[in-house]
Amino acid sequence: MLTDRGLEGRTERRGGEEVSLTWLAERLREFVDLNPEFETPVERLATWLARLDDEDDD
Repeated sequence: MLTDRGLEGRTERRGGEEVSLTWLAERLREFVDLNPEFETPVERLATWLARLDDEDDD
């Protein structure tokens, strides 16, 4: 899958780098601004990530 290869390549190049949630949220907003057709999938990803955090609180 192309996405997997892109993620793997990024991990290989910058795997030790840390990013903040704020940075990630800003990049996702920029991506949706440039690609509005992806708003729904990005929102689903954000919701899924938020629910993972909720599971940790239980």
